[in-house]
Amino acid sequence: MNATKTFKQTIQDYLEKRAAADELFAATFKKEGKNIDDCVTYILNTVKESGSNGFADEEIFGMAVHYYDEDNIKVGSAVSGKVIVNHKVELTEEEKLEAKEKVKKQFEEAQLKDLQQSQERKEAREKKKQEKLKSEEAERKAKKLEAEKRVVMAQPTLF
Repeated sequence: MNATKTFKQTIQDYLEKRAAADELFAATFKKEGKNIDDCVTYILNTVKESGSNGFADEEIFGMAVHYYDEDNIKVGSAVSGKVIVNHKVELTEEEKLEAKEKVKKQFEEAQLKDLQQSQERKEAREKKKQEKLKSEEAERKAKKLEAEKRVVMAQPTLF
């Protein structure tokens, strides 16, 4: 089960909050040789071995804490599959404002691009129309010149 960024970040956030609130765990969390990637791999292997498909957050977080608590823990090898994180993301007012501004900017850029493309298409049609008119005018002049040439050729000459 490949750990999604969201899953990994959710575990990391929980562990960091716990370390900030619990001095004993803070020391455990800083153990040398321990890292979030191995922690996630340990969790995924533990889940796989259990045969269950769904877990409460507390169970998963408990596995993460257990990984950091134990010095001689077998992480296991990478597991392939999917991880689904069922968490609602809460944004701060600042993050909401940033997201709105980003969406607004993207919308404006898309509108501008559409207008530019529309203008380019209009200019291309106008250019094609002008080229057609020039071509038709050149044809008319050529036909007129040819007709005048025939008239001149048809007239008797005095020489």
